[in-house]
Amino acid sequence: MDIKGQYWTDDDSDGDNESEEFLYGVQGTCAADLYRHPQLDADIEAVKEIYSENSVSVREYGTIDDVDIDLHINISFLDEEVSTAWKVLRTEPIVLRLRFSLSQYLDGPEPSIEVFQPSNKEGFGLGLQLKKILGMFTSQQWKHLSNDFLKTQQEKRQSWFKSSVTIKKFRAGLSIFSPIPKSPSFPIIQDSILKGKLGVPELRVNRLMNRSISCTMKNPKVEVFGYPSSTQVGGHCKNIPTLEYGFLVQIMKYAEQRIPTLNEYCVVCDEQHVFQNGSMLKPAVCTRELCVFSFYTLGVMSGAAEEVATGAEVVDLLVAMCRAALESPRKSIIFEPYPSVVDPSDPKTLAFNPKKKNYERLQKALDSVMSIREMTQGSYLEIKKQMDKLDPLAHPLLQWIISSNRSHIVKLPLSRVRGRPPFRQLKFMHTSHQFLLLSSPPAKEARFRTAKKLYGSTFAFHGSHIENWHSILRNGLVNASYTKLQLHGAAYGKGIYLSPISSISFGYSGMGKGQHRMPSKDELVQRYNRMNTIPQTRSIQSRFLQSRNLNCIALCEVITSKDLQKHGNIWVCPVSDHVCTRFFFVYEDGQVGDANINTQDPKIQKEIMRVIGTQVYTN
Repeated sequence: MDIKGQYWTDDDSDGDNESEEFLYGVQGTCAADLYRHPQLDADIEAVKEIYSENSVSVREYGTIDDVDIDLHINISFLDEEVSTAWKVLRTEPIVLRLRFSLSQYLDGPEPSIEVFQPSNKEGFGLGLQLKKILGMFTSQQWKHLSNDFLKTQQEKRQSWFKSSVTIKKFRAGLSIFSPIPKSPSFPIIQDSILKGKLGVPELRVNRLMNRSISCTMKNPKVEVFGYPSSTQVGGHCKNIPTLEYGFLVQIMKYAEQRIPTLNEYCVVCDEQHVFQNGSMLKPAVCTRELCVFSFYTLGVMSGAAEEVATGAEVVDLLVAMCRAALESPRKSIIFEPYPSVVDPSDPKTLAFNPKKKNYERLQKALDSVMSIREMTQGSYLEIKKQMDKLDPLAHPLLQWIISSNRSHIVKLPLSRVRGRPPFRQLKFMHTSHQFLLLSSPPAKEARFRTAKKLYGSTFAFHGSHIENWHSILRNGLVNASYTKLQLHGAAYGKGIYLSPISSISFGYSGMGKGQHRMPSKDELVQRYNRMNTIPQTRSIQSRFLQSRNLNCIALCEVITSKDLQKHGNIWVCPVSDHVCTRFFFVYEDGQVGDANINTQDPKIQKEIMRVIGTQVYTN
């Protein structure tokens, strides 16, 4: 007998027509001969009651007393760009497959766990991280779990409800008080002023929600607590959900809590990252040596070939930024993080170690990294062999440069590509090297949107020398005022400096490597005009950077609250959560773009909005 469920692929069933495998709920001739523990039935029904009929599917293996429970986690609350950066399909649930003893359930051996998306066959690194997290969670819970223990917990739940009150009735009553909006990306708000503006009740709701948030609400997207802020992550996302509705609901709730904050924790040890400006967008390994070794052993860094093939222009930019930081006189300050690279000839030692920095050796390895242009023109394996001959640390360093980037960067096409997000190049920036740049983690992006609803937003430029961007992409756009990172002074106070006028930001972008005088607007205009009258020896649409003399500026979105201090055309934003990068522009050989761009010009604003579409702003 062979009965296949709708969630299984041909690979999962192996096509054995003599098999006794069958989907739960389907009547078969051999079903009556099998004993299924009643607590398992109760837990399955609880999942269906709290979520939906489609949230769980079951396959029994009668001859070996095993059962596979597939729990379907809805991740549609993730933004399109976040899911792209994390390499997940937001339109498809993440499946947690747990294998239990059919007859013993919680009294049997600890279940094995698989985490996957049916259509996401390759590069599902998020699944590896989530599998490790849920494995540790299950091991801890299994120490005291038993069918009798769970039955006791559920009896407590039943006594808490009056006999005439069903879960659905209780949930309906709860919705009267619930402040949680329909939008799953709505953040938790602590500020009393914001609560007042949004009309959010406080104490009465919180007491009720503390008990019921993890087990009562029908829409699982809302139960993820929106996107917790980094200050709440440690307290909420690792909380153990209630057992009152069974182990299956408990592990689903825990997975829902952890998914929006995976970027906040090391992919190996699951300890929270510590960064000056909070977490970044992409999940990453921490700097602990044991984690670095494990990360290397797991082969998570082996995706360099795929990255070069699919995002060669971005890899080219990352290498250029790394080179600029390493060659800077300020490298001891700005080349951060320093690489943690395992020695390929001795996997138990670090060839590059942040505790023992060796910039000369690092420079030698970087000089041996072949140009990305060359890598795209031949066999990647052959080019790797050539690099290994030049320097055995060149390719591992390239892997680190790629894998340590924690921002989402995409080269923008000249025109919109059908079937892809509505981004394309901004013509008024006059460079072919334009990139979408998103570095804010989900929690920060959610807080940004909440503030935007209250105060509105606008666009402004941020100029910083190319040598600084190696760190910015990995640590975020930080408030460097009055710190060792400060280069230009803080004449208008502490905060992130921005300007609606391009010439001001172009001036800041050219400062570095010993150049500390900001060019005037007239000088920038002359340079712009001169560069546009010189006959071009190379195609302006060149795919890769061909010079090491680079200028760059970012176009940011900034909240227009009273915190934004405007001193003429120099703006200072002291609240880092109120600034999010959107675009990044690179210029070669001293070239700069139009020095007369004003982001407050309605025509410029209209072009920006048309290019960026609704992808970043609405969900």
